[in-house]
Amino acid sequence: MEHKDFKVNAKDFEQIAQLIQSESSPVGIDAKKTHVIILCKLQELCGRMERMEGKLNKMAKP
Repeated sequence: MEHKDFKVNAKDFEQIAQLIQSESSPVGIDAKKTHVIILCKLQELCGRMERMEGKLNKMAKP
């Protein structure tokens, strides 16, 4: 598997860190909120991919 360098600019990193932090969690983040954010973003990406695939399929038809 190819190594990916997942860089996030400092401003975005700080915003995300503040959004998911939890003082009451032993690991410092709210796991439920974190998973909800990830799943929502995945749904958004899936929708975008489906729309792009639809456009590509229309272009490929003679």
